[in-house]
Amino acid sequence: MGWIAENVESITSMKIRDTLSQLITLGMIVSMALIIWKALMCLTGSESPVVVVLSGSMEPAFKRGDILFLHMSEAPFRAGEIVVYNVEGEPIPIVHRVVEVHEQGNTGKVDILTKGDANDVDDRGLYAYGQYWLKPQQIMGRAVGFMPYAGWVTIMMTEKPIIKYVLIGALGLLVITSKD
Repeated sequence: MGWIAENVESITSMKIRDTLSQLITLGMIVSMALIIWKALMCLTGSESPVVVVLSGSMEPAFKRGDILFLHMSEAPFRAGEIVVYNVEGEPIPIVHRVVEVHEQGNTGKVDILTKGDANDVDDRGLYAYGQYWLKPQQIMGRAVGFMPYAGWVTIMMTEKPIIKYVLIGALGLLVITSKD
């Protein structure tokens, strides 16, 4: 109770100018995070330059909680590449390997089939109803690197939202009550 009481007293004893300064600092931190995210989007050409692997469907290549770094290029898709794609109507992107690329002659049209390394069957059951192939515009990016286990914080905050609110509240309180 002593720590909470000290922080509450600290907040109530702050001058208006100090409070505004702390809120502006908090706003600058949030703004910088958004600017960095937008810059990464521009540099990588991907709408989501960083994704977290949420399931074990890509084991042993990637485990649940790994962070993947994505890049989108104009190079043709090839079997063996790991891609992240969106299915229409589904909010969560899927990380799987390209197993087949069907190029339709000289038309430039390409159909892509994917599969998780740990799955027994291809992803046709995951695609939108009546869709048997992915189109290149559904692909968000190609995996170019990864950081093992670093995405567990994201998974924990998604699965247990109370953790997210506690962390955000603690960070906000820390910024507001800091004297520097």
